[in-house]
Amino acid sequence: MMSVATRKRANKVQSPSKDKEDRVHSSTSGSPDKNVVPFHLDLWLTLTLENWILDFGRPIAMLWVPLEWSPLNMPSVGDYFHMAYNVITPFCLLKLLERCPRKLPLGSSVIYLAVIFFVMGASLHLVGDSVNHRLIHSGYQNHLSVRDNPIMQNLQPKSLVDSFELLYYYDEYLGHLMWYIPFFLCLVLYFGGCFVPDKGRNGMPVSAWILTVVSAVYNWYLVTEGQIFPLFLTSYALMLLIVQYNRRYGEVPDVNGYFMLYSFGLTLVLVVTWVGYLWNDPALRVRYPSLIYVPEPWAYYSLYVAGR
Repeated sequence: MMSVATRKRANKVQSPSKDKEDRVHSSTSGSPDKNVVPFHLDLWLTLTLENWILDFGRPIAMLWVPLEWSPLNMPSVGDYFHMAYNVITPFCLLKLLERCPRKLPLGSSVIYLAVIFFVMGASLHLVGDSVNHRLIHSGYQNHLSVRDNPIMQNLQPKSLVDSFELLYYYDEYLGHLMWYIPFFLCLVLYFGGCFVPDKGRNGMPVSAWILTVVSAVYNWYLVTEGQIFPLFLTSYALMLLIVQYNRRYGEVPDVNGYFMLYSFGLTLVLVVTWVGYLWNDPALRVRYPSLIYVPEPWAYYSLYVAGR
């Protein structure tokens, strides 16, 4: 019979290899060929297309679809876009996290809670954004605050303006926070689990490079229109820190991780360029007086394009 001391020594010898195995998901263990994680083209393409069509295209559909098709007292085409987005996006996030090559450190409970908060925040935004875009048909101007809008000046009783400000708060602040914080949390969690040994990394395919540019342009819209530049910058900084941490173990991001890094990096360049272009704009400076000045594209459209 093996003595207690012998068993302890055996456990000490086995523990380093066990720790290393715990860093890799069982589905990627084995031969070097099995350690190569493929680019998840189906999920990234689905996310990119539905972001462009259902999120970016939503306000365009609200503005250009004839009112006869969706009266002001009924949901618009853009609202149905938003409903579809609220279902497809969390589904894609869950499927993406399922394919993570490494076990996620926070467990499934945190992921489920994040997705639940995501759906709740996106649903709050659905209602507020729907009313906001219906108000545009009545003369509401996005580059002005709620109280400064001309259509609010003659509203009676005056307390109704407070109700519209509450609606704006649910739309632009609470809804965005509950929507985007869980969204970026899921992305960062996935990124933290998509590291492989340096020799197990596959090169970026052409489809990944194309989606990098397309996703970065959408992310620029998301960051600026959603007013979430601090959250985006924090997420990107965390991703860079995760890269440095994993290099200590001889691991690098897989092809999906590099896709996220490159798209976030290009997004940062686009946002900085956008802010620099509008840095001295007097009207937008009044609209965005805070320290972090990131104008919204639809405010720019309302101010300089719609008036023409």
